[in-house]
Amino acid sequence: MTIKIDTEHALHQLHGKAQELGFDKLGILDVTQPHPALENAGQYLQNWLAKDYHGSMAYMNQHGAKRWRPNLLIPGTTRVLALRMHYLEDSSQAQTTLDAADQAYISRYALGRDYHKTMRKRLQQLVSWMTTQLVPLYSTADFQARAFVDSAPVMEKATAQAAGLGWIGKNTLVIDSKAGSWFFLGEIYTNLPLPATPIQDAKNHCGSCNRCIEICPTQAIIGPYTLDARRCISYLTIENKDAIPLEFRKAIGNRIFGCDDCQLACPWNRFAKLNVEHDFKVRHNLDQLTIDQGLKWSEADFDNNTQGSPIRRAGYQGWLRNLAVAAGNALTPTLVHTLVELRHRLQQQPGQLTLSNVSMILEHIDWALNQDQTHA
Repeated sequence: MTIKIDTEHALHQLHGKAQELGFDKLGILDVTQPHPALENAGQYLQNWLAKDYHGSMAYMNQHGAKRWRPNLLIPGTTRVLALRMHYLEDSSQAQTTLDAADQAYISRYALGRDYHKTMRKRLQQLVSWMTTQLVPLYSTADFQARAFVDSAPVMEKATAQAAGLGWIGKNTLVIDSKAGSWFFLGEIYTNLPLPATPIQDAKNHCGSCNRCIEICPTQAIIGPYTLDARRCISYLTIENKDAIPLEFRKAIGNRIFGCDDCQLACPWNRFAKLNVEHDFKVRHNLDQLTIDQGLKWSEADFDNNTQGSPIRRAGYQGWLRNLAVAAGNALTPTLVHTLVELRHRLQQQPGQLTLSNVSMILEHIDWALNQDQTHA
């Protein structure tokens, strides 16, 4: 006897549970066969990599088709659940900080708890719920589900777009006409035969707008829908572990961890939904941090103030390197004094920093001091 499943009710429950866990929207892809949108994204990626736009992020050139064919990454996968969670609290304060030369600007996503931890926990909770509530309905004896949050070779933006969470804008971020772009993405790969989400808003709504391209401080968006990561401030201050190229240092301004300019300029973000997740609330007053305060952090201060934070990715050496650049762009007598003291401290007591890291930081400090020839 065939058991008829009330698919509409099951999906209603799934969406309800996702919302209860803090996810704003959920979409489902059927990947039983190669998905056209993911195949196109895979081709785009290969062309992008061939131009070396990924810089030192060698991991992006690994895993091949596993990135755009889910059942190669996790055999048996027939469905992909794409979800998003908002994190922005106040965009007006972001611009205020950028306009204050003595303030240290940290990308809004990094002011609270590391989103990987929060999102992964919630996705796992959703998987557990699916196991008890949906699996029995579908009688899936060999049920499997894996959750990902920027933690595996998954084409998150292409997946989100294909699942109806928005379109990929000219700034290469996913944008929703009713919710903006200030959100994190996560996925669940599974074999539960859920119905795919019908795409209702697949149209690209960027139109003739080029505000994100025009506002980018380092001209990293080299054309609509194309980002050269090697020029991107987020890459330069986070992923890049070497010296920041001289040509970009002035343009970086007071941005010490990441950059949000293209999102702040996007007209669709006037409709952005605000964060309701406590984990993403500002920690340690990082939204009020001055360049001078950040430069005075010891390695222990850095560890304490970035515990559970994505800022850890830059490391203490990256933190000081980035702050030195920001100090050079806002040089005051106070910052000159702090930079000189920092240089002396690193030379006398480098702590856990390697000689090469100390050398790199000192080079950036000297560059900063040389921005004011009266203190050269």
